[in-house]
Amino acid sequence: MINYKTQNELGLMRQAGLALAAVVEDLKAAVQPGVRTREIDKLAQARIRSAGARPGFLGYHGYPNSICISINDEAVHGIPGPRKVVAGDIVSLDLGLVLDGFWADMGCTVPAGQASSEAQRLIRVTDECLQVALQHAQPGGRLGDISAAVQRHAEQNGFSVIRQFVGHGIGRQMHEAPQVPNFGRAGSGPELKPGMTLAIEPMVNQGAPEVYIKPDGWTVCTSDGLLSSYVEHTVAITAQGPQVLTALDAASSGRIAV
Repeated sequence: MINYKTQNELGLMRQAGLALAAVVEDLKAAVQPGVRTREIDKLAQARIRSAGARPGFLGYHGYPNSICISINDEAVHGIPGPRKVVAGDIVSLDLGLVLDGFWADMGCTVPAGQASSEAQRLIRVTDECLQVALQHAQPGGRLGDISAAVQRHAEQNGFSVIRQFVGHGIGRQMHEAPQVPNFGRAGSGPELKPGMTLAIEPMVNQGAPEVYIKPDGWTVCTSDGLLSSYVEHTVAITAQGPQVLTALDAASSGRIAV
């Protein structure tokens, strides 16, 4: 059952989103050649706690860290550790926090140093997929409008979308109804209504859409070894259109900087 949020609850989620957005800005700056992924994880935990929040991922279903860091062919859910980031890597950051009882969830993919032109294009198209998703996150529409828009934009640019993992509703729990796939048919699914809060997260592969999970039980990789890119924001459906709760600009709705 979909949990529609009140204006007061949306305000609390917005505060959680602002806190998380500030943390992500620090982490993006930390993605440099030579940094170890566990150092980024430590920074994330320290920044989240200094904001008065708790790292939502830490211990979630047994997850051992505060952030997921996935590199190159790793799509999502990569575990931080001693691995060093190498110049030219593309690094996906996925993290969430809980503040005053509400979740915020967001992420992005950034290059370490100068990535290849094709890697940069993959990141750009993934960011564009989120933009087109927002354009279709309108009250009165259908959830399938968002899904179809993401799939269409990725495939028109020669990429594919992962099907085994999807976005989700969010609020007092990280995973609430409904699921938000990155593929589907326009006009299908639940109606988009004010008070819905969704974690929209395009996951775009350079090659085929198939993925597998590493023996660590968490890290999702592309089956063909090609690159994968990811971006995510927590978004509220309002009567005036979508509002990005995890954007630093408090007036942000519709198009955002990612």
